[in-house]
Amino acid sequence: MKIFIKNMVCGRCISAVENIFNDFNIKIKSINLGEVESESEVSNDTLELLEKRLKETGFERIKDSAHQLIDKIKTLIIEKISELDIDENFLISEFLSSKLHKDYSSLSKTFSQNENITLEQFFILQKIEKVKELLLYNEFTLTEIAGKLGYKSVQHLSSQFRNSTGFTPTEFKKLKIHTRKPLDLV
Repeated sequence: MKIFIKNMVCGRCISAVENIFNDFNIKIKSINLGEVESESEVSNDTLELLEKRLKETGFERIKDSAHQLIDKIKTLIIEKISELDIDENFLISEFLSSKLHKDYSSLSKTFSQNENITLEQFFILQKIEKVKELLLYNEFTLTEIAGKLGYKSVQHLSSQFRNSTGFTPTEFKKLKIHTRKPLDLV
C-alpha cells in the first residue's frame, strides 16, 4: 500500500516519517521523499491515527491525485535547487515534463489552481530561499551562487532577490535578523 505524504523535503523528514511508521508497527517496504510503501494494507483506524501523528509532526497524508502531483513537483524542484548545479539555460518546463512524463501546461495549470502561485514563481521563491541560505553560510561569492543556481548574471540574481525580499543580497547579509522560510512553507 502506497501512502503519499506532504512536506517531506529532506533526509531528516524521511527519518522522522520512518520513526512514526515504526511507532505504529507498520512495516515499510520502501520510503522516499513524499511516499511510503508499506508491506501490507493498513487499517482505516490505524490510518486515522497515523494521519493525526503525521500532522502533529508537520507532515500530512495526501489523498487525491492532484495534490500527489503537486507534492512530486515541489520535491523535484527542491531537490534540483539543492544540487547547486543549475545551468543558465535550464528550463523548469522541460525538467518537470521529462521527470513526470506529462505536458508542462497541464502541470502548470494543476499547480496554479491548487497553490495560488505559478510554478515559475514557486521555482524563483525556492531559489531565493537557497540564496539566503548560501549567503548566510558565506561559503560562496555572489557570482558563484548566481552560477550554481542558473542565473545569467549577478544583476539578474540581485534583481530577483530584491523583488522577493525587499533587500539586495548585500543588505540581507548585513541584517541582524535573517528571515528564512522553511522550504515546505514557501
